[in-house]
Amino acid sequence: MILTMENFMDKNEMYAHLDSACAAVIDRRDDVISSLANASALIKMYLADTNWVGFYLYKEEKLMLGPFQGAPAVTNIKMGKGVCGSAAENLKTMRIGDVKTCDNYIACDDSSASEIVIPLVKKGRLIGVLDIDSPVPERFDAEDEKGLEKIAASLVRLIYM
Repeated sequence: MILTMENFMDKNEMYAHLDSACAAVIDRRDDVISSLANASALIKMYLADTNWVGFYLYKEEKLMLGPFQGAPAVTNIKMGKGVCGSAAENLKTMRIGDVKTCDNYIACDDSSASEIVIPLVKKGRLIGVLDIDSPVPERFDAEDEKGLEKIAASLVRLIYM
């Protein structure tokens, strides 16, 4: 059975279940890419109305495309560019309700209407970002932000010991 928000009483319950599901498929002995691939698949399964879920990893002063679910994407992003580069540079979650109003937006999928990007940080050091797009305007709210920040922190703790 594929689990989505409709299977849960509320978002907090769904995000707690998603966090547990991610922890269950991540083995510290596995490669980072394998672990993030499974995490992106799980997040995409759980979150309704998303068209892209994936990771950009910080390498050589830019973000490089990592595991994802969705259409082909930009392969590298300079720090400060686009929503991902801005979130990474500032080490701060960015939630964009309407990407058409964002001057710094990098369009990969024309169907994307909203986006949330959560930095992956360990001991103050940038590892990468979790990037999620939706074809629905204003798809992500404060509850999503809080839940996804917990997921991101758990992934960092589980994968990057």
